[in-house]
Amino acid sequence: MIDSVEHAAATPEQAQPFRELGLKDDEYARIREILGRRPTDAELAMYSVMWSEHCSYKSSKVHWKHWSANTTPEMKAKMLAGIGENAGVVDIGDGWAVTFKLESHNHPSYVEPYQGAATGVGGIVRDIMAMGARPLAVMDPLRFGAADHPDTKRVLPGVVAGIGGYGNCLGLPNIGGEVVFDSSYQGNPLVNALCVGAMRSEDLHLAHASGTGNKVILFGARTGLDGIGGVSVLASETFSGDEGGTGRKKLPAVQVGDPFTEKVLIECCLELFREGIVVGIQDLGGAGLSCATSELASAGDGGMHVELDRVPLRATGMTPAEILSSESQERMCAVVKPSDVDAFMRVCEKWDVIATEIGEVTEGDRLIITWQGETVVDVPPRTVAHEGPMYERPIARPADQDDLIADGAEKLARPSTSDELRAEVLRMISSPNLASRRWVTEQYDRYVRGGTVLAQPSDSGMIRIDEETGRGVALATDCNARFVKLDPYTGTQLALAEAYRNVAVSGATPLAVTNCLNFGSPEDPGVMWQFEQAVRGLAEGCKELGIPVTGGNVSFYNQTGSTAILPTPVVGVLGVIDDVRRRIPTGIGAEAGETLLLLGDTRDEFGGSEWAHVVHGHLGGVPPKVDLAREKLIGEILVAGSRDGMISAAHDLSDGGLVQTLVETCLIGEVGARVFLDPDQDPFVQLFSESAGRVLVAVPRSEELRFTEMCAARGLPCRRTGVVDPESEALEIQDVATFPLEELRTAWEGTLPALFG
Repeated sequence: MIDSVEHAAATPEQAQPFRELGLKDDEYARIREILGRRPTDAELAMYSVMWSEHCSYKSSKVHWKHWSANTTPEMKAKMLAGIGENAGVVDIGDGWAVTFKLESHNHPSYVEPYQGAATGVGGIVRDIMAMGARPLAVMDPLRFGAADHPDTKRVLPGVVAGIGGYGNCLGLPNIGGEVVFDSSYQGNPLVNALCVGAMRSEDLHLAHASGTGNKVILFGARTGLDGIGGVSVLASETFSGDEGGTGRKKLPAVQVGDPFTEKVLIECCLELFREGIVVGIQDLGGAGLSCATSELASAGDGGMHVELDRVPLRATGMTPAEILSSESQERMCAVVKPSDVDAFMRVCEKWDVIATEIGEVTEGDRLIITWQGETVVDVPPRTVAHEGPMYERPIARPADQDDLIADGAEKLARPSTSDELRAEVLRMISSPNLASRRWVTEQYDRYVRGGTVLAQPSDSGMIRIDEETGRGVALATDCNARFVKLDPYTGTQLALAEAYRNVAVSGATPLAVTNCLNFGSPEDPGVMWQFEQAVRGLAEGCKELGIPVTGGNVSFYNQTGSTAILPTPVVGVLGVIDDVRRRIPTGIGAEAGETLLLLGDTRDEFGGSEWAHVVHGHLGGVPPKVDLAREKLIGEILVAGSRDGMISAAHDLSDGGLVQTLVETCLIGEVGARVFLDPDQDPFVQLFSESAGRVLVAVPRSEELRFTEMCAARGLPCRRTGVVDPESEALEIQDVATFPLEELRTAWEGTLPALFG
């Protein structure tokens, strides 16, 4: 028997499995109050997925006030679309707009690493498509458990293969990201995905259903049983600590992707946009058709009527609730004028994309869905999509936070002799978090489409947007979660500062921000304290830098049992460069006899550092000082140096400190260098400190005076710290040690292949 609206009204006491679907008792009671009756099975499915943490942001939405409170009119000037849309869009000049966004696919990627990661890429690509843009590149900030843990050996290769398999088949270059290991991510890997796309500013499309009588068309792949309750329910639950428990049982709920179908769907969408026959469009990702229909109707100026029988299926016997909840991939939903339907269908037929008219925009404010002639959904769409629960969760600073801060790194034993320093350098550069990511990045196509200007191992990825003018964009993602654990406010600003700096060292001007905020359970007051501090830190930091948050994602419940991950607010920064030919590379040696200059101040700062983590397994103290005014100044000087041809290479200092930067820039450039440390400062501090706001630049001899005078005039500390020696095959650190490049390369590049094959 069909559980129709009429039947639901006649059977008010019928028991329903709302708790199994993730709804709380009070949430179920609220649904009954909204409808004036019990929900039908189909309505219950819709509310349960749309009111999940992943879709409704019910625990985080109250903190979004920090974004609006810290976004000035000047910051909004370049923003064409922001928070609440499928992705943020900014004006980069010359009539071009760029859209970008970070998303998470954490829990599905633990359950089924390949498909979880692959469909994470597919989902973020469709978000970019839905804005009217051509997707141009992807990035992947990743976090895994301990590198030598058996389950990491299961999860990481599958995740990397899934990202590469899907992205490579789409023909999208993977231009950067992160791979970080920490035991807190054991059982809760973080698989965040970023996509960037471009369009002419006038081609921007938004997700809304307007115009009574306009048709609703579902196009793309058929709807199946895969992904039912997938990301929307998985991302709202904590995994059982038992590997045979909850996580394993949810295997069928992970979506299955087909990149070749998505590739055709991309081209089909772009032609539809060019033809001007799309009124509104929405991708089908988390919550599937429940999300697409309710969000389109909620954001429009009327209601919507959908005939569920018309949805093309690839499984027999599917119920209305299953059809609405399915998260089958590679599907889009468009609103089209009746006069344009035939043209729409012709374009879809040309690309061999299945397209079906499933409904229309109606007068009023109801979303009505029928099945076999009976009404199975009759709801106010805003209550499903935009007016779900909003909680002010209890917030409390963790009781052990003071003890954590008091346990500083200054007490840890430090190397003092040249032999000890030499051994420490080799140990550090071969540690899992500092070793070369080549084993990962070689599985990705970084240069497909021919628009890639910079990619891993550069500090940021860079893509050319306009072939005629050379205008392009640079992107970087960053987060040191140990810093965030020690001080969520400062730690998040340090993540912002590093991403900002990584964009600036490429020669691009930072313009806008996206984020993916990965935290433990929102029901833990300590986690919510971390979250609130992080959001406020990011919002206020963006205001100081003058770049807006354009959107992002929140991922809660990243914990096993009562053990939460390190708080990991990943920050992505996008910058614009007017001509990619003046980009700044990471590797030194472009010109003979370059001078190495160290910008910024080096302090004795080791709280949360990679050295403390690798050598002592220690986490405590306070993170490095953050100075966003200094970061902004460094960015301005780097952009000016790039524009005026004064800089031949640049590399920021972050994890591992100066010595890590020196090793990487020498190995990437395949040349040696001679480095002179400051005789008035401890060599260990100079080599391993992770003080923020520092960059190593290489300048031609002919430009050294002009560049240093510019730094002096702007008040930026600039110290001559070495010279590039193209005749040498070693990194010589005066009075410390000499490292043959081959020895460094063996140490730096051997770790991940040894761990993962």
